[in-house]
Amino acid sequence: MSHRFSTAACFAVLALAASAAEANADPIVMKISLPTINENVHEVAKSLAARVEKDSGGRIKPEIYPASQLGSIPRQIEGTQFGSIQCAIIPPEFFSGIDQRFEVMAAPGLVDSMDNARKTAADPAVLKLMLGLGADKGLHGAGMFVALPSYAIAKTPIRHLADFKGKKLRVLASDFQTAAFQRIGVTPVAMTLGDVLPAIQQGAIDGAISGMPVFTSMHYQDAAKYVTTTGQPYIFIIIEYSAKWVQSLPADLQKVVDAAAAAEGENGAALGQKYLDSARHDWVAAGAELIDLPKDEEASMMQQFAAAAQEVAGKRPDVAAAYKIVTDAAKRDK
Repeated sequence: MSHRFSTAACFAVLALAASAAEANADPIVMKISLPTINENVHEVAKSLAARVEKDSGGRIKPEIYPASQLGSIPRQIEGTQFGSIQCAIIPPEFFSGIDQRFEVMAAPGLVDSMDNARKTAADPAVLKLMLGLGADKGLHGAGMFVALPSYAIAKTPIRHLADFKGKKLRVLASDFQTAAFQRIGVTPVAMTLGDVLPAIQQGAIDGAISGMPVFTSMHYQDAAKYVTTTGQPYIFIIIEYSAKWVQSLPADLQKVVDAAAAAEGENGAALGQKYLDSARHDWVAAGAELIDLPKDEEASMMQQFAAAAQEVAGKRPDVAAAYKIVTDAAKRDK
C-alpha cells in the first residue's frame, strides 16, 4: 500500500510541478504585421490580439506592428512564411507571387455591395479555396473579411469616365486590377502602401485606388483633394499565420489562434462599414471633394471591368477554376 501511495504521490507532485512550470513559462510572442494604421484593418488586428491573449490565458502575447513597421508587404509575407512574423493581415492579392489564385478576390465587379462582399467572404466554398492557398509555401490561412470598396483619389478631379484616360494610378498588385484599369485608359502602377503618398506628392503618380479610410487616416488630402466613388474593386483582407509557428504550438493553442482569426470575419466587415461612413464624412469636412460618376458611365465602367476580369481569369485553368468558385458564390450570396 505504501509503495502504491508513494508512486501516486510522486506522479501528483510531478504533475503539479509541470503545471507550475507551464504557468511560469514566458508567453509565446505573436507578431502581427499589417501595412495600414488607424483604420478598420488596424482595429481588426487589435481585436484579434485581444481575443488570442484572452483565450490563451495569457500564454500567447501578441504584438501589433502597423504601417509596415516590419518591412514592405513582400518582406512581411516572407517573414510570415519563414516564421519571423507569426501573423500577417494583408489583401490576398499581394500573395500572388506565391499562388496566382490569391488574386481572384481583387477582381473588379466581383461584388456590388458591402453586404454582398461580406457574405461572399464568409461563403464556405470561398473560404475553403482562399485559406488553403499557400499551405505548401509556409502559410496557414485562418480568416478573411471584406474591408472596404475602393475609391479613386487624384490630384485633378475625375468627374467622367473619360477623365481616367492618361492617369497614372496606383493599384493593388493584381493582374485583375491592372487589366481592368487599363481598359478605361489608366496606366496602372503597383506599389506598396507606404510608397503611395510620397509618390503622389512628388508627381510620380497622379493618384491611387484604395479605401477611403486610408486616405483620411494618412492625410492624403494634403496631396490630392479629389476622390471619385468608383466602388470597385472591393478590398478583401486575409489573415495568414506562419505555418511553422502554428505547428510549433500545442494543440489547444492552435485551436485558439484559428478560432480567433475565424471570428474576425464578421467583425472586420462591421468595422469596414463604420470606418467607411466616418471617412466619407471626414473627407468632405477637411475641405476635399467626393465625386460620383454619371450612372451611365458607371455602368459602362463596370462592363469593361467585367470583360477584363473574364479575360485575365481565362489565361490559366487554375485561376479560371478559382474565379468561378468566387463568382458563383458572389451570385449566390447577393
